[in-house]
Amino acid sequence: MTFEGQIRKMITENGKPIRYYLNFKDDYLDVNQQLEKKIRIKHLHNECLGCGLDKEIYRMGYCQTCFFSLPEANESIIRPELSTAHLGIEQRDLEWEKKFELQPHIVYLAVSSDLKVGVTRAAQIPTRWIDQGASYATIFAKTDNRYEAGMIEVALKNHASDKTNWQKMLKNDVPELDLIQQKDLFKMYIPEEESKFYLSDDSVYTFEYPVLEFPKKVKSLNLKKQREFEGVLTGIKGQYWIFEDGTVWNVRGHEGFYVEIEL
Repeated sequence: MTFEGQIRKMITENGKPIRYYLNFKDDYLDVNQQLEKKIRIKHLHNECLGCGLDKEIYRMGYCQTCFFSLPEANESIIRPELSTAHLGIEQRDLEWEKKFELQPHIVYLAVSSDLKVGVTRAAQIPTRWIDQGASYATIFAKTDNRYEAGMIEVALKNHASDKTNWQKMLKNDVPELDLIQQKDLFKMYIPEEESKFYLSDDSVYTFEYPVLEFPKKVKSLNLKKQREFEGVLTGIKGQYWIFEDGTVWNVRGHEGFYVEIEL
């Protein structure tokens, strides 16, 4: 059986374990059902998420032109504290930016590899945690817009990383931390003007991933350098496929690649 299409990040469905789907234009692939099966992935060409052209993918699934022109690739996507929609100031497309940035956002603490602080739209919970391969997470604050969440994150980044160590995450090298204790400790670091957004909720969310065996060593598959790969799928975590030889494929990192997948 062969599937062909543009790669976008996998669709996830929270469960025990989490379910993963590759969504192509005219079809979809239930990735969980492919565990223990041999899969061949072949990079055919590119298809930019923005213009749809066969151009080299620069970042986030976009060609260089689209990356530096579309609002979906604004700098405030990566650094929410740079959001200006709440001031009515346009970066690339004010209407799009208002729709995206002027909605409730969450500041969270999560453990994927080590303690991490992050920001996402409230509507993206728990999807954001699953995409990052979090083992457990809690909500730290809920704000009215992206800028407010970004300012809290900036303050907390002095005390916790905003990055995930993807190798530790995939090897399931995850420390056991008391997230609620960390949350109580970090409360003192919230800027005074954002302190009203702190959420005094002791809920901790946990996640179970469909992984048969975690690799002891990992090596990353880059389809730009290696256009074809074949291996037996043994797990899915975050936005990664894990193969029995320790090769891992970052699906989200290959957005905009047009591939053929043969089962």
